[in-house]
Amino acid sequence: MHDLIIDNARIIDGLGAPARDGGVAVAGGRIAAIGKDLGAAKQRVDAQGLVLAPGIVDIHTHYDAQLTWDPFATPSTALGVTTVVIGNCGFTIAPCRPQHRDVIMRNLTHVEGMSLDAMRAGIQWDFESYPEYLGSIERRGIVPNVASFVGHSSVRTYVLGEDASKRAATDAEIAEMRRLVLEAVMAGAIGFATSTLEQHNGEGGIPMPSRLADEKEMLALTGALGEAKRGVFMLTKGMTSTIPWLEKIAGANGRPVMIAAMFVDPGDPTRVFKELGEIEQARSRGRELWAQVGCFPLGMEFTLRHPYPLEALMAWRPAMTAPDQARYRKILADPGFRRALIHEMGQPGVPNRISNENWDYLTVMEVKKPSLRHLEGQVIGQLARDQKREPWDVFLDLGLDDDLDTMFDCRLFNTDEKKVSELLRHPCAAVALSDAGAHLSFLCDAGFGLHLFGHWVRERGDMTLPQAVRAVTSTVADAYRIKDRGRIAPGAWADLMLFDSATVARGPKRRVNDLPTGASRLDTPAVGLHGVWVNGVRAVDPQGVIADCGRPGRVLREFAS
Repeated sequence: MHDLIIDNARIIDGLGAPARDGGVAVAGGRIAAIGKDLGAAKQRVDAQGLVLAPGIVDIHTHYDAQLTWDPFATPSTALGVTTVVIGNCGFTIAPCRPQHRDVIMRNLTHVEGMSLDAMRAGIQWDFESYPEYLGSIERRGIVPNVASFVGHSSVRTYVLGEDASKRAATDAEIAEMRRLVLEAVMAGAIGFATSTLEQHNGEGGIPMPSRLADEKEMLALTGALGEAKRGVFMLTKGMTSTIPWLEKIAGANGRPVMIAAMFVDPGDPTRVFKELGEIEQARSRGRELWAQVGCFPLGMEFTLRHPYPLEALMAWRPAMTAPDQARYRKILADPGFRRALIHEMGQPGVPNRISNENWDYLTVMEVKKPSLRHLEGQVIGQLARDQKREPWDVFLDLGLDDDLDTMFDCRLFNTDEKKVSELLRHPCAAVALSDAGAHLSFLCDAGFGLHLFGHWVRERGDMTLPQAVRAVTSTVADAYRIKDRGRIAPGAWADLMLFDSATVARGPKRRVNDLPTGASRLDTPAVGLHGVWVNGVRAVDPQGVIADCGRPGRVLREFAS
């Protein structure tokens, strides 16, 4: 007798095959059979003609801290995700010496927009080494499956301490870092993650530690993957990291390279396709490179108190390093500071930053002062044209007049849907970039899979539903060597989602206060999602997450070669 049968479903297998009618039988957490007349089961679910597909594999999240207090990886499980990959960009909380805990948290507060108070109250520090961290998550239990990168910035901080964001490492320090990376990978890390992105700064505007690594260090640490003959190298790419350089690393180690984040930049819309062409050429030479792409416009809600989207601008650095608020306000008002911003914004060819093309996508969401309420809903670009003023002046003056509390919404990248469609369908693309668990007060893109099915399939018709399901299930699972997941096939793990293709979508954003200490975050509900099963256990029903579902998820430690 099977443990579970979900029958009367429209099955989309995650491998690209056309939909077929039938059911799925589950035994021991795995798919035992697919078809009709599957026999008896302890539990039977009538899908009523809804789509049954593999659960979404989200390969770009930042739940490293949150999982120590939230086994559900909120909100991902409720949005159809059955496997999350954490530790992206190299921003992890292990390994971590006790004396470095506070600096790790303060840096995460800045670079990933996490509440410091929530982390201080929520993180359970019962680990120091990376293997101990995996064990800690395993002991607590989790609802989705979790695969974890070992993070460069944490490894660097563990070895170099306060110097991690100040200098290059010595040969001895590099050797010790390599030992730690190898230890982590052999203990079950999915790979090694780092960042060279100029926007990735910690507290006080100092670079995140990984940005201080020289080529010798990068080659040594990625070389640990080649030595282990396992693991993915994940890089969030800055201006100095070229595709040919990443091809060199892939060639040296024989391991996949996952490159984030690749968007259509309105300031230079051809650049991403040039880089995709370079990735294709690398593949033709036998190097496995992937481009992480997003299916949303990259948008963030922010105030001038926490202006994360501006921090990639070199001209913004005087504001980042201001010693106090009075000096900060003085800098924002300074005409010379503003001229420097205007000049930099006009320079072509600099990726991953706000550009002159963004002003018509920068909206005044909410103001604090009643006298400014008439500006809510208006766009900075249009306000500047109406007032015949520079957009920077309009933007900064409004923020200053409103005591830095004006909430702005800015769509930075992926605003041209025709080009984004081309990006999503590229053979080297890995659809991801939810950033779930990070930037909680700025964005919530954890529902990217539901958005892909609703917007890009149903509303626009740019992809078929089997193509879209495959993109967020087996394609990314296989790229990351995650075995027996992301597919409906005999013997595969029963990670499943049930949804209505006529209504599936992510709902409107909302602000909730459910973090430790009551800190707020943005959330988005699922629409048209009727069920989620992790390893054969139902974790979501039509009403949402099942609080007493147990903790059916697994810490994934074994991967295909």
